[in-house]
Amino acid sequence: MQTSALPDLAHTAAKPVHWLATAAAMAGVVAMAGLRESGTATATASAPEQRTTTQQAPAPAPDPAGVDFPLECGGAGTTVAKQAPGDLDGDGRPETVAVVHCAAGSGTPPGGIYVLTQASGAAPRVVATLVDPADKKTVGDFAVRDGVVSATLLGYSSLEVPRCCPDQEEQASWRWKGQAFVRTSGDLARSV
Repeated sequence: MQTSALPDLAHTAAKPVHWLATAAAMAGVVAMAGLRESGTATATASAPEQRTTTQQAPAPAPDPAGVDFPLECGGAGTTVAKQAPGDLDGDGRPETVAVVHCAAGSGTPPGGIYVLTQASGAAPRVVATLVDPADKKTVGDFAVRDGVVSATLLGYSSLEVPRCCPDQEEQASWRWKGQAFVRTSGDLARSV
């Protein structure tokens, strides 16, 4: 057998008393850890709170398909060009804002912006006209955010301007206040 060049280590020749002392120390550490965990658990643990609530799915926004819009199209029918849902009056039920124009084959037909609501079990209906097609405006960008309807309205400076190419632009927005939608305008009509 070859002897080591290192000195003998005390723990390599442990006696039973040494093992007994180590075991007792380990048992004490485990017991203390168990008591500490047990105390911590009872101090912070709480029974889960039992709540029984019935959550109903939010009502869907009204679907503009099949709504009779107040738009004279001479038998051509209407086209819902854009739509966006939003709770405009703060009652917790969403309304739908629809941009609608006559189903023309070409050009940029004037359109309207309508607010739709729907009572439980009833058909959707128009409750407000924000832009009347009689104003001969075309709706460009359009959005509904945080209860505000905003749109870019395109128009014509004169009858000589071709109806394909609006030459005026106006930014407008509407917000529900009290019993009606109040309109605010950004940039006044300007050439585009």
